[in-house]
Amino acid sequence: MATASADNPLKEHPLAVTAVLSVVGYTVVVGTFLGLVPGQIFPDLSLEQVNLLSDAIAVVNTINVLVIAAGWRWIRRDEVRKHAAAMVTSFALILVFLVMYLTKIGGGGTKEFVGPAFAYYPYLAMLAIHIILSIVSVPVVLYALVLGLTHSERELRTETPHRKVGRIAAGSWLLSLALGVVTYLLLNHLYGWEYVASAASALVTPVVGI
Repeated sequence: MATASADNPLKEHPLAVTAVLSVVGYTVVVGTFLGLVPGQIFPDLSLEQVNLLSDAIAVVNTINVLVIAAGWRWIRRDEVRKHAAAMVTSFALILVFLVMYLTKIGGGGTKEFVGPAFAYYPYLAMLAIHIILSIVSVPVVLYALVLGLTHSERELRTETPHRKVGRIAAGSWLLSLALGVVTYLLLNHLYGWEYVASAASALVTPVVGI
């Protein structure tokens, strides 16, 4: 990880930086869901394009699961440089996921699970855990990343809670991503679904049905 000078505001105020980035992220996501972000920002997606984005998101998240697992293994073996590269790559994949996800929601819509009760309730449970973890882990992931990018290896080990925070961040995000992939498979390949246009998309185009 990089070493920053003592007067670097990112290094001096990691919690404040984390709070600002978290608020910005939450605002963009919630605004997109509620249709508060102008629909013109997003391309007008067809159902086929929504499906392609869903597939691409699942691929990115699957790769990210492997990247986080590798990063976790490397730090346990004290391979710090490999661990750092894996965690930065993981965050880049998170950003790729976020762009695709917001594009899918803002320009298209969501798909609701249609299946038997014995599959529906486990699906809902896994989806709920996935969503809750993805929400609450955002500031933890950002905090671990800010610490890692602004402190030296020695500082991270002796002067910051990076190790403890990193465990929580990696564990929660890993579980969230894994559950997201499982729910994707249940929704898109094992059972049926119904398409619902997003609020942002509905403001620009008619509701698309199947």
